[in-house]
Amino acid sequence: MTCLRPRINRVFLLTLLGLIGLIIPSFAQKDNNNNYLDSSKNWSLHYQFTTIVQGHTGFKGAGYSGRNTLSDLPDTTLSVTTTLFIGRKLWKGGSLFLNPEIAGGRGVGRRDPTNPYDETLYNPAVGIAGFPNGETFRIGSSKPGLYVARFYVEQVFALPGAKPENIDSEANKVKQQRPDSRVVITAGKFSIADIFDNNAYSHDPRTQFMNWSLMSYGAWDYPANTRGYTWGLAVEYVRPAYELRVAYNLMPKTANGNVLDWNIAQSGGLTMELESRYHLLKKPGTVRFLAFRNVTKAPTYTDAIQKLMDGSNDPQRPYISNGERYGGVKYGFGLSLEQPIAQNSGLFARASWNDGKTATWAFTEIDQSVSAGAFIAGSRWGRPEDAIGVAGVMNGLSSGHAAFLNAGGTGFMLGDGKLPNYRPEQILEVFYKTRLTHTLFITADYQLVGNPGYNGDRGPVNLFGVRTHVEF
Repeated sequence: MTCLRPRINRVFLLTLLGLIGLIIPSFAQKDNNNNYLDSSKNWSLHYQFTTIVQGHTGFKGAGYSGRNTLSDLPDTTLSVTTTLFIGRKLWKGGSLFLNPEIAGGRGVGRRDPTNPYDETLYNPAVGIAGFPNGETFRIGSSKPGLYVARFYVEQVFALPGAKPENIDSEANKVKQQRPDSRVVITAGKFSIADIFDNNAYSHDPRTQFMNWSLMSYGAWDYPANTRGYTWGLAVEYVRPAYELRVAYNLMPKTANGNVLDWNIAQSGGLTMELESRYHLLKKPGTVRFLAFRNVTKAPTYTDAIQKLMDGSNDPQRPYISNGERYGGVKYGFGLSLEQPIAQNSGLFARASWNDGKTATWAFTEIDQSVSAGAFIAGSRWGRPEDAIGVAGVMNGLSSGHAAFLNAGGTGFMLGDGKLPNYRPEQILEVFYKTRLTHTLFITADYQLVGNPGYNGDRGPVNLFGVRTHVEF
């Protein structure tokens, strides 16, 4: 009973935060656009609360395991995030945004084989490269923590001939007019995924697909700390027919680290993206091409394997998590398509690749990824705010990355002790989202993962989840 008390207290706290999010709109001031808490035209205040209960049934194990092996025993986990989105218009074209956030809980992971029900030995968010819960972080503690997720300034400059367009108050948007042709400068702490690859149908794990490799380009090792945020500078050049954006952001000091490396002369991530719009069968579509280059202390897999072979790698602190010197370069590319087929419904596809020579440092252990799917709004069956999503993913590793894992190496997400039967990781995700009230959404989610962690000796894994999301 004593060991359960901390967990019960945490669940109570996080549930209370969610109830607050449901109650506040009843008393909040509302304008004609159903925007809550906008006490003046220069302010924007919004809120989100998301909890995901997700688990998997028992599945076929490999007969061997490592420190990052997904447990083949049945498991159920809970994750929660709650965020305040505070925005303030500063001057013409200028706005300031602050997002305090609380996150807690964990994703499915590894249980100690000798003591599987000792929660202190649980290793969360490991064993699957295309991880099934986009709201979880790769941190050891499930205790709720308060932190600043975003704190940045945005400045918009109108280009010659620009026409005004109205922007409603939303999360990290202040209600105002904005030029349709513009330059946008964003500086501060933010998620780079807020700016790049904004696929309309497969981008937000709080309202769309939950799998990590469906949130963005799977092979993009995008700059971020372990919670998904970083400091940096982004510049966007926006025209009605196309957009060009570039950003330079801090990388973590260590693989999956929460501390960012401010040595910008020797470490950082450069990202560029070109977005173009087209028409197909009288429907507007969007294509995006992304390129990135990261420089960190990440070792090459060749060096990491040599460390393992000569015994110089500390088994308690895998070499892959701590680089010895700067100069580790990872580069890659991504292609993203979205094609509307009806109002709020569409098809999407992505393909991404990185060179796979240096260790994954920030996102997840994927070197190649292809995905495709559909997002269908419920207008067809009389529930326009509901949606069905169906998508498939195939993830792969470079030969060096697979050889490192087979040699007994461990990354921050994968490591079965060996990988004699490498196979691409295959994922199917299906969900149904329903809107119960103006602010409350419930989603039922199913995912099937074949060859989890690229291990053909394990799986498949059936995962079931229920997501509760509040926003206003």
